[in-house]
Amino acid sequence: MTTTTTTTPPVPPPLSARGRWTVLAVCCLSMFLVGMDTTIVNVGLPAIGRGLDVGTHGLAWTVDAYTLVLASLLISSGALADRFGRRRVFRLGLVVFGAASLVCAVAPSVGTLVAARAVQGIGASMLSPVALAIVVNAMPNPKERAQAIGIWASVFGLSMAVGPVTGGFLIEALGWRSMFWINVPVVAAALVLTAVFVPESRAPRAQRLDLPGQALLTLIIGLSVGVLIEGPRVGWTSPAALTMYGFAVAATLTFVRFESRRPEPLIDPRLFRNPAFTGAVLAAVAVFVALNAALLLNTLYLQLARGWTPLSAGLATLPMALGATVCAPLSGRLVGRVGPRLPLALAGGFITAGGLCLTGLTQRTSAPLLLLAYLLIGIGFGFANAPITTTAVNSLPAARAGVAGGITSTARQFGAALGIAIAGALVTATAPTELAHASRPGWALVAACGVLLFLFSHVSRRTKPTTRSAPAR
Repeated sequence: MTTTTTTTPPVPPPLSARGRWTVLAVCCLSMFLVGMDTTIVNVGLPAIGRGLDVGTHGLAWTVDAYTLVLASLLISSGALADRFGRRRVFRLGLVVFGAASLVCAVAPSVGTLVAARAVQGIGASMLSPVALAIVVNAMPNPKERAQAIGIWASVFGLSMAVGPVTGGFLIEALGWRSMFWINVPVVAAALVLTAVFVPESRAPRAQRLDLPGQALLTLIIGLSVGVLIEGPRVGWTSPAALTMYGFAVAATLTFVRFESRRPEPLIDPRLFRNPAFTGAVLAAVAVFVALNAALLLNTLYLQLARGWTPLSAGLATLPMALGATVCAPLSGRLVGRVGPRLPLALAGGFITAGGLCLTGLTQRTSAPLLLLAYLLIGIGFGFANAPITTTAVNSLPAARAGVAGGITSTARQFGAALGIAIAGALVTATAPTELAHASRPGWALVAACGVLLFLFSHVSRRTKPTTRSAPAR
């Protein structure tokens, strides 16, 4: 008779303080790449359009191919890392992301660029949740872990806000392809640092992979965003569009029915019976719809309608980056002291005010008004993320904290894809002289997202967040 023995992998010795913060720095580097690539391409869209001879419709796909795949695969990538090793999956994600960046940099056509951006999204999905799980595992002390997650959240917000500025500098100096070339040395450095400093870790009990649920989720997100991008081209009431609507509804109903019966679902629909959790997820979508719609409308208006250079258009978003950078840590402290209601209300108020500033946009709107609007939106974005994540995590049992974090991360990326798709649909096939007028509904949408946040603040919990395990992904 053959006996099977189960060996437990040796537990690595605890890291020194310097080692723990080095792990955080390496993981934040990857997070900066993921966040920046969500927004850096926005400012380069006109240059890409000229270089590859493609219009606004194709340009929307160059942005959303990345965010669609990233939103679809975040939860499954976290589950894979828990099962097969977080450092292993993290390094694989870096390789995939770097290789796809190379293809983006040399893409001869928009089709190749869109496909490579989708592969970039696959790599990014292995970086964002997995790196956070590595940080949480490396920080056993709750206070130190909370500080690390605060830094993590600030880096993510900063990376998205500075993307357009970085893109503007690179395009002016080296052309639009440099936006992708720049990823390669950063990825190479991250691979070396990961091999040297990041220990391997796995979850004590890994969640089963839900491949049917993953396929359905990808279909839902792809159809929902795809119909917004393709609608202006095929017609909103055309047979093709109606077919996409029908498939999206059918896929959603099938997903809810199927996931409700799974013992370990990808996303448990019953979680959305909790009003606070549902509100937090909707708020996450709204914040990123507002941010990404604003960034796309800004770059197209300034470069195509006003004739600004990519660098000037990128620099115009500096107030947005400044507002987000200053207010993100302030929001975290407010959440810890008084709970999520006040920072959420502030986020909603500032985003609403920023959107309303530009609902009357014209060809000659003054630069100070533009900069004020971007500053207000950046402040609102900075205040929003900490209370949304806190509300989502605290509204569920402690054992579901990782699930809450994964779903809200997915909601953010889905919101980013929606924002790009909606803004692109508003200005598709619009002459440069008509861009200002055509984008007014987009700025009204930004204001509406702020109102939604403000309303959510009134149903969020007054109580301070309870002490919980930090989300693993």
